[in-house]
Amino acid sequence: MSEGGAVGTLMGLRMAIGVGAWATPRLAGRLFGLDAGANPQSPYLARLFGVRDVALGWGIMGTEGDARRQWITVGIACDVADALAGLAAGLGGYLPRRTSALVTVTALGAAALGASALRAAEVSEADAGAAGV
Repeated sequence: MSEGGAVGTLMGLRMAIGVGAWATPRLAGRLFGLDAGANPQSPYLARLFGVRDVALGWGIMGTEGDARRQWITVGIACDVADALAGLAAGLGGYLPRRTSALVTVTALGAAALGASALRAAEVSEADAGAAGV
């Protein structure tokens, strides 16, 4: 995948998921198997998650080079932490197994997409350097 494709996909998904979680926190929670009715504070938490993803997407969109790679790396770290939180929630019994698996796999997928974008950015920069650009 090209740098533009990988970075654009990552940025677009972060923005879409973030805006969706912030604008419709109960629906976003249900899509991930969470029960907002059983936890009336969950829309607040979804909005915290949502604004974080918007900020990460915005950071990727508004930067290039080293700064962009830093934003992508921070996003990967957040995604790995989200995956660990999903595992901990499943093992701790406060998320059903299916929900724990869904949020964990989603976070790992986002981390993998971030790693792909980071790799594409590094390859693109190496190619530009080799071409003397």
